[in-house]
Amino acid sequence: MTRTDSAPTPNFIRNIIEEDIKTNKYQGRVYTRFPPEPNGCLHIGHAKSICLNFGLAAEHEGGLCNLRFDDTNPSKETAEYIESIKSDVRWLGFDWDDRLYYASDYFDRLYEYAIQLIKKGKAYVCDLSTDEIRKYRGTLTSSGKDSPYRNRSVEENLALFKRMQAGEFESGSCVLRAKIDMASGNLNMRDPVLYRILKVEHHRSGNKWRIYPMYDFTHCLSDSIEKITHSLCTLEFEDHRPLYNWVLDELNVYHPQQIEYARLNLSHTVLSKRKLLELIEHGYISGWDDPRMPTLSGLRRRGYTAKSIRTFCDRIGVAKRDSTVDIALLEHCIREDLNNRSPRVMAVLQPLRVIIDNYPEGQTEELEAMNHPSDPDMGTRKVPFSRIIYIEKDDFLEEPPKKFYRLAPGREVRLRYAYFIKCVGVVKDDKTGEPVELHCTYDPETKGGDSPDGRKVKATLHWVSASHSLKAQARLYDHLFLKANPSDNKDGADFKDCLNPDSLRVADSCRIEPSLANAKPGTRYQFERIGYFCLDPVDSTGERLIFNRTVTLRDTWARIQKAQKKKN
Repeated sequence: MTRTDSAPTPNFIRNIIEEDIKTNKYQGRVYTRFPPEPNGCLHIGHAKSICLNFGLAAEHEGGLCNLRFDDTNPSKETAEYIESIKSDVRWLGFDWDDRLYYASDYFDRLYEYAIQLIKKGKAYVCDLSTDEIRKYRGTLTSSGKDSPYRNRSVEENLALFKRMQAGEFESGSCVLRAKIDMASGNLNMRDPVLYRILKVEHHRSGNKWRIYPMYDFTHCLSDSIEKITHSLCTLEFEDHRPLYNWVLDELNVYHPQQIEYARLNLSHTVLSKRKLLELIEHGYISGWDDPRMPTLSGLRRRGYTAKSIRTFCDRIGVAKRDSTVDIALLEHCIREDLNNRSPRVMAVLQPLRVIIDNYPEGQTEELEAMNHPSDPDMGTRKVPFSRIIYIEKDDFLEEPPKKFYRLAPGREVRLRYAYFIKCVGVVKDDKTGEPVELHCTYDPETKGGDSPDGRKVKATLHWVSASHSLKAQARLYDHLFLKANPSDNKDGADFKDCLNPDSLRVADSCRIEPSLANAKPGTRYQFERIGYFCLDPVDSTGERLIFNRTVTLRDTWARIQKAQKKKN
């Protein structure tokens, strides 16, 4: 049912559950749920919740985790989002088996519960506008005041509530509110709204309902109906817990335990569906699956693996206090996974033509190359070598500075799996003066990369054969935002103001080795000396290969950890 990769990391929620099992609080049961709203695609923050809820259930014998859609706002929800969410949860390695639920499954019961509250004198129909309700609620330092409709009779409230459902009132003209305490120090307890009028067709129930329950009312009762034991929420719901408890206690129904934990905040991105949708609608990114997005569909398209995301969620842990995780840790997790599983290939992103003058014209050699230097079981492949090859433009400098050990006039370097070559001539563009072609000689005795006379070279370059290589496009993705916290608007700036203009650079003249001709969409590779890439599953075709850079080879997180260890 559930994917687990290793022994669970201790945290305060696990400690609570273990204590509950010891005291037989829920007859030893562990029953959790993942309750997304189908109003957008899941992102890396949701992955933390998925791994936590499904993971905790899997750790205990008989543990279960439901997938429940909180579909109480039909104006923003679609069946397309539902299918996307189901696909993402499965891709991440988890399954709900036969426990797929919708809050809309419970609309009839929720309606009856609302009537029970009215009959108990604990709910009333209020005609104040949204702005008036906000004004009457008061502030953190001043009490609220009663609505003029607060003391309507039970009979009048029942009649009005039924008329709300019958569609007799316009949207926004009235709401059903809980009658709790307008002087409460918790604003959520100052007669919160339980139902509002919304004349919108629901993707599952059609036009049956003209009123829809609010999240706080739906959430606790859905947990109760499903007999959830531990209802895990992020910290912003801590102030809502008294309302969660109040509803269940007033209705005298089964009572799960709500536990709050810190949500995931990730540097150099935003994890607000509203802000992500704003980026899409204003054309800053192409869609929910844009590889720069922190969505699971975007990360998957970029080349991230489910295992790397599960590892990341395990390593960041579960805490009670909000903090921001450096995106370098997420990148470290994908490097770690791809380093073990990705075959190595050679690709040249910015080709510079090299003619090997003393190599026989018309001759081609098939050189043996390792698919993985640390895993012989991944085998080898043949790479064609010929008189004209391409190397990276950045691997040559006509006047090299100190510590630049790659190719330069008169200097010898090693070609990966091939020969030593020495630069003997440079052809430049007449207008720009930039090198456009190099002339080199090779030493035929150095085949395989070693010299019989023991001489050494300080650099090994990757390359491709000019006549055998394939044309491709490489999309070089980087952080979406320049600022670590784009939502920090103390200076009045909009979060979009710190978008990274170089979050996508495109290498249109990329050349790749011919072994990639039959690469399948979604397949991941390490382009030697460059980074990890994935064949784009959306735009790439057999005639036009497009590779997305998942992550560079440079490991920022490893350097951060090393520096921290030195400091300590």
